[in-house]
Amino acid sequence: MADQSWTLTPSDDATLEIRTGVTGKAATMGHRLTIEVSRWHAVVEWDGGQPTAVELTADLDSIDVVHGEGGITPLLAPEKMVARSNALKTLDAKRFPTVTFRSDTIDATDTGRRLTGTLEIHGVTHDHVVDLAVTTEDERHHLSMESVVRQSDFGIKPYSQLLGAMKVVDEVTVAFSATLSDPV
Repeated sequence: MADQSWTLTPSDDATLEIRTGVTGKAATMGHRLTIEVSRWHAVVEWDGGQPTAVELTADLDSIDVVHGEGGITPLLAPEKMVARSNALKTLDAKRFPTVTFRSDTIDATDTGRRLTGTLEIHGVTHDHVVDLAVTTEDERHHLSMESVVRQSDFGIKPYSQLLGAMKVVDEVTVAFSATLSDPV
């Protein structure tokens, strides 16, 4: 039985975001997007002062395009809304409204923790490993990670337009960061 359990959310000085790239003959027309997930929660189980399990669930309907780099013109609010709509359609968020990561094991590393488990996106589950960096400063723990996810592995066809001359790169980066006082 676990010593304790705690839940981490965006209100805990934590962010979860997706970063996309663009490819194709017309790639210079497209934007590299930063998409923030505003509704998610992670439950962490502890035993003997060590984390033993993590389950993170993200609500896809809460995504928001917060930044775009590149492109011919700046990414303004109307274009951000179109990009959000295209992302939701690509992810088939009405049928598959959440993304979930569940750890099977958590191992200490030189820089933090390695979480080995399963990632479920678009109704498809695959093994996935996350290396979480943990640093401590002034009794505050800083957690961060970046993990590459290949959309096609989960049955997702990356968004494209202009007959494929401009499309989102198949591999997207999922990034997480948090600062907290709880034991890590």
